[in-house]
Amino acid sequence: MAHSYRKIQLNETCKVYSNWLVGAGFVSLLGFMILSGAKPNDGPSPARTPAQELATFQVEPGMKVQLVASEPMVQDPVIINFDEDGRLWVVEMRGFMPTIDGDGETERVGRLSVLEDKNGDGKMDISTVFLDKLVMPRAMALVPGGVLIAENGALWFAKDADGNLKADSKILIDSTYSRNGLPEHTDNGLWRGMDNWYYNAKSRLRYRLEEGKWLRDSTEFRGQWGMSHDDEGRLHYNYNWSQLHADLIPPNYLSKNKNHTPTSGIDHGLTIDRRVYPIRPNPAVNRGYIPGTLDSTGRLLEFTAACSPLVYRGTVFSKAYQGNVFVCEPSGNLVKRNVVEKKGFLVSAYDPHPGKEFLASTDERFRPVHLTAGPDGGLYIADMYRGLIQHGAYVTPYLREQTISRKLTQPIHRGRIWRVVPIDWKPSKPKKLSKATSEELVVNLSHSDGWQRDMAQRLLVERNDKKAIASLEEVALNGQNNLGRLHALWTLQGLKWTNADLLFKLLFDRNALVGSTALRLLEPIAQKEKTIREKLGDVLLKGWEQTPIEQTLQIALSARVLEPQMAQPLLMGIIERYGTYPLMRDAVMSSLPNQEFAFLERLLKSPHWQTAQPEREIFLEMLTTSIVRKREAKEMLALLEKLDVDKASFGWQPKTMLTAMSIQGKNRKLKPIQLATAPVLFARADFEPAQKNRLQTLESLFEWPGHIAQANVSQKNPLNEEQQQLFTLGRQHYLTTCAGCHGSDGAGLNRFGPPLIESAWVLGDEKRLSLIVLHGMEGPLDVAGKLYDVPDILPAMPSHSVMDDGAIMAVLTYIRNEWGNNAGPVSKGIVSKTRHTSQGRVVPWTAKELNQYLIDTKPSTGK
Repeated sequence: MAHSYRKIQLNETCKVYSNWLVGAGFVSLLGFMILSGAKPNDGPSPARTPAQELATFQVEPGMKVQLVASEPMVQDPVIINFDEDGRLWVVEMRGFMPTIDGDGETERVGRLSVLEDKNGDGKMDISTVFLDKLVMPRAMALVPGGVLIAENGALWFAKDADGNLKADSKILIDSTYSRNGLPEHTDNGLWRGMDNWYYNAKSRLRYRLEEGKWLRDSTEFRGQWGMSHDDEGRLHYNYNWSQLHADLIPPNYLSKNKNHTPTSGIDHGLTIDRRVYPIRPNPAVNRGYIPGTLDSTGRLLEFTAACSPLVYRGTVFSKAYQGNVFVCEPSGNLVKRNVVEKKGFLVSAYDPHPGKEFLASTDERFRPVHLTAGPDGGLYIADMYRGLIQHGAYVTPYLREQTISRKLTQPIHRGRIWRVVPIDWKPSKPKKLSKATSEELVVNLSHSDGWQRDMAQRLLVERNDKKAIASLEEVALNGQNNLGRLHALWTLQGLKWTNADLLFKLLFDRNALVGSTALRLLEPIAQKEKTIREKLGDVLLKGWEQTPIEQTLQIALSARVLEPQMAQPLLMGIIERYGTYPLMRDAVMSSLPNQEFAFLERLLKSPHWQTAQPEREIFLEMLTTSIVRKREAKEMLALLEKLDVDKASFGWQPKTMLTAMSIQGKNRKLKPIQLATAPVLFARADFEPAQKNRLQTLESLFEWPGHIAQANVSQKNPLNEEQQQLFTLGRQHYLTTCAGCHGSDGAGLNRFGPPLIESAWVLGDEKRLSLIVLHGMEGPLDVAGKLYDVPDILPAMPSHSVMDDGAIMAVLTYIRNEWGNNAGPVSKGIVSKTRHTSQGRVVPWTAKELNQYLIDTKPSTGK
């Protein structure tokens, strides 16, 4: 049986596995448990009352858990949010998995309810159904006159005309809001960012209310379920396998240059730590049969269902919790706490207490799926409370057997809302901010609690009270609380205010965040008015060198609105000082749309750029690549002329440009550029063999009389068009992520990383290579007959598990088919499969154990 089991090739939905398993007759739960190494559970996991469940919680010292609401008042809660008057709005996904097969999922049984605590004792007393008859509702946002609600694949505005907490009408906003009908992979969030846009997870869409109309805009793709932001406005999100990601730069900046593909700044992984520490066995996990998913006691080892990251911005918790990010893991019946650290514009996070979670339960039906902050500073948890939380499209035969045999399918339509607060905390009746005057709300912008600041900003923008502008300007200019000043600026922006004079006063403010925000708000004014644009360029050129690095980053991002004669020297200074940072390189590139060639010529003449450095090679290659993508014949000919130099002058600059151009030559989707005559460069015979090969590839970018462009097919294992695109993208990711240790030419860097050229670790088993990238590797290791170990290389290559599967696959495709490597295409889905089958690995591999792991998990050829 185990022999045959190893022949299974898992895929994301386990369909292949399911068909084989049923056909083979292997449906034994005990068999599954033996194969996975986990121990069978004692049996059924009965549903508990709220009081019984409360007794199962373990929470960090000094904290307590309190029940806020439970069934029948609330059922199947998946999203919770407080309004300005302290009422709790709950999205109830009552149609989710009514049976093990999901029968009845499309029934109109979902609803949006409003819970109220009338006597101020901290418990909800009444529930009002605001809107019902919904199909799988999944997101909501409180907006003027009602609620935005995502359900049945669309986005709607549910209007409450008379304020009685019942929707009077339901107006379609966007029929294409959701791109995928499956609950685990459908747009959600509707999170109101500090910039007054509503952002979504698992989505490229954002929305904004402008003069009574909802505008839809595209943005970067983010996350899977849930979203929040920190005090500075950074969006935080995650994926089921990777618990914490964030944006290091404001939305939509890095996409300004269509000729450049950024690979940093957005979707930045804050931690590679995926370990979780449940306090009970978790056998009913979808992939519990995979070795490494559960430990010897049957407890989950790492995140498989991470969701709803919430940055804690309240003051009820002690100072140690300020800015922490809490993450739900419903499969492990726990909530993790992460401490965030900031250094310049870089952000990272870590678990302050490895081995013990912030909150965990011994009740298998405790399913925390969403977190929110309350106006009282408490941390609120939506507990779906059910045995099965995996959607039917992804239920493996293993989980099906677990669910049925242990009676986890029923009951349904239960649910609890919990609050975590300090032990000495006492409830109080919430203040009704809807009754607050605009002046009171302006004061509230400087509140110590982030929820209060956000709500004050939202209400002021929605009221559109122009009388508040003078007070807001005073706060922005002279306020004592820098976060209050930040919110005042964004409130003014929401009110369509423009005051360039005030923004110029704040440009080099004592607080870098205020200064950066002033610059962002100056951009649209500078774009419209030439005098403002010229003044801004002059001010930035004179003052940027005195700004801290995080503000310099914003200057690099904003330089795109300046006149080229001012933007280019400014960006040159920034890249010379901070070019070692991948994000700064991407930021500079984002501000150079259609100016790349002029910038390249400036760079080549600069004394600073005459000596080769890895970061300089990387940036020069980025510039060259963007010029090729622009496809302007005159500039391309000028590039060729820069390569047509004598052999002695063919130094690192022309070599780097040739590399970039030849890589783009492999992109078969690029239409050849028509030339009148053949460039002399291609007729030369004095180049070295490696350079000749690149020139041959480069020829496919051009056509001239007598020459028709065609792809270079000399590669032993040629890539098809889709794989060539992956190869090209892989180079961009490689430059950002890998070149710092292995060199832009793959030859390795002394004291950092070994060469990738002719390396069996690169050219060999693609699964092994995936494991190295996912988990890291430490020396010693043999590469092409030479042993590499410290101090010649770093002690260990770090894990890159926070990169998504597509990015890793692109890198693998690239390094296996560059620099003379001819390993051919990478198997589709190899990274995803390897990630799932190696769950539980938390330390880098050694060469010996990695090779042994491959032997132990090699599919058998036996019948």
